[in-house]
Amino acid sequence: MMTTIRRVDTSKELKQFARFNYHLYKDNPYSVPDLYSDILQTFNKKKNPAFEFCEAEYFLAWQDGRIVGRVAAIINHKANKTWNKRAVRFGWIDFIDDTDVSRSLLKAVEQWGADKGMDVMEGPLGFTDLDAEGMLIEGFEELSTMATIYNYPYYPDHVERYGLKKSVDWVEMQLMVPERLPEQYEKVARIVQQRLKLHTRKFRSVKEIKRSGMGYKMFELVNEAYKPLYGYSEMTHAQIERYINTYLPILDLDMVTVVENEQNEPIGVGISMASLSRALQKAKGKLFPFGWWHLLKALFFKRPEGLDLLLIAIKPEYQGKGVNALLFADLIPIYIKKGFKWGETNPELEGNDKVQSQWHYLDGRVHKRRRCYTKKIQP
Repeated sequence: MMTTIRRVDTSKELKQFARFNYHLYKDNPYSVPDLYSDILQTFNKKKNPAFEFCEAEYFLAWQDGRIVGRVAAIINHKANKTWNKRAVRFGWIDFIDDTDVSRSLLKAVEQWGADKGMDVMEGPLGFTDLDAEGMLIEGFEELSTMATIYNYPYYPDHVERYGLKKSVDWVEMQLMVPERLPEQYEKVARIVQQRLKLHTRKFRSVKEIKRSGMGYKMFELVNEAYKPLYGYSEMTHAQIERYINTYLPILDLDMVTVVENEQNEPIGVGISMASLSRALQKAKGKLFPFGWWHLLKALFFKRPEGLDLLLIAIKPEYQGKGVNALLFADLIPIYIKKGFKWGETNPELEGNDKVQSQWHYLDGRVHKRRRCYTKKIQP
């Protein structure tokens, strides 16, 4: 069948764009749907603060009157300036197993980028690093997470046929929660705490976090810690405010730990939460009419066996000094008490030895790998 590519121009088409992967993965046991209200806000050019420094177009692929694929074409001007390149990103790419569809979608991104003066295309990437990124290339029979992309095994073959090559890989680990805090973490935490005069801080309410300004401080710390990482684009004040208002209220604050120095300044943060993967599947990505109950149950009432290690960030000058052990010495006993059996890391760059070395004292395995691809745009 002939494939037609159409730009998304109306609110109806934007909703079709947002919902396409819900239909494509309807019966897949490993895919986790986005929360529909959140993803619509992400795509909305008036509501997503990333559009202060990004521009984007969305494209749908049609065959015989039905949608068969989608892709977002994004230019992050801040990231391009930071990394001294002219790149157009492709993100939220989904398609049926038809090379004409995938080729047409990627060509639409490449052409739009070329028209904007870009000389390279790369992806899957979102507007910023807190969007899901990387195409799954290993781990197709592992349950996905709320913060990552799931895709069918045929995707990598399609994009490689188009001429895209590996730029970088991320790995994800499944880590078993031990029966007790490993002695090594306990020992290192005690030494680091005394030597560097550090302490951990907990919070009783979201109001306390906001009142103390800690929400902004945590995300500013993330900006500082993640700045050297592949393609990172620093979060703006407006983006941080959105994340604070959207995600802090659903966190179990027992599973949020901040490490402070002698001046009570945050130098490390660890944020984790009960896995919402099964709850989002049951809710089908919608809060209403009953989706909210599945999410609340997973967060606070009948917790799943797994948890997501959403975010760990250490101030650069404290990295490699054992500060992570302080976080784990606080959090692991909480995981044990709450009955979690395992945790899953967010994607970590395969060459980031500092991050991956922190898991040495835990029983774990690399169970997923995902890839960012790149290709020079032909003039």
